[in-house]
Amino acid sequence: MSKLTLANLKRSPRIVANRLTVCLFAILYPLERVLFRYSRVGHAEFIDKSKFDWVPAIEENWQQIRGELDQVLRYTDDIPDYQYLSDDAKGIAADDHWKSFFFYAYGVRIASNCERCPATAALLNRIEGMKSGFFSILRPGTHLRPHRGHYAGVLRYHLGLIVPDVERCRIRVGDRVEHWREGGSLIFDDTFEHEVWNDSDGLRVVLFVDFARPLPYPLALLNNLMIWLVGHSSIVQPGVARLKRWNEAFAAVWQKGAGGGN
Repeated sequence: MSKLTLANLKRSPRIVANRLTVCLFAILYPLERVLFRYSRVGHAEFIDKSKFDWVPAIEENWQQIRGELDQVLRYTDDIPDYQYLSDDAKGIAADDHWKSFFFYAYGVRIASNCERCPATAALLNRIEGMKSGFFSILRPGTHLRPHRGHYAGVLRYHLGLIVPDVERCRIRVGDRVEHWREGGSLIFDDTFEHEVWNDSDGLRVVLFVDFARPLPYPLALLNNLMIWLVGHSSIVQPGVARLKRWNEAFAAVWQKGAGGGN
């Protein structure tokens, strides 16, 4: 088999993925109107956390998550920038300002990170429809520029873990501005334009979760299919591959920090 033929075979999955992605996003925006109409929790910038019965358990155990976060933050400089994992996020923040320590990415379990933070991983699994979950770490003086999510089939959850200054750590979603509080929850629809500030002198960290929007049957099945397709699209998969490569290299760093090396 010629080198040219081999090269074409290697490119074929990527070409197919790119074409499927174009088709996928052609139908996402019309579908959004249907999802907004039949959403069981309404359509608003911020959504009342009392509509989700899993929130109390997460808040009651937030200090367990914080304890595991404290161990992770020993390696802050080694944790990848969110922009490294998401091409779509490039330009949102300055390099090295937005760090992300993933447990789940579009349904893909990062087993080693879940094992490093077992309490956090167990609590994430109590969130109905959870698709992605990670520690979102903003360095002092970080501004995430205005942006919006691709797909209305997911909602976003933030649990405040480290908030050095409530007034100077804030998020705007649409026309509304809210502030994180340690142990407190915010749930919002990221299809509204949003931006984030950490104007404090310390790290701001939240547990960042994307979960499926509650919908009636059979829309819920269709929504899960669409989330799966987005997760396997050519927009997302390169970042997932980079995350796996980073995680393999990080294993040695974690082991050394835990006393497993010299």
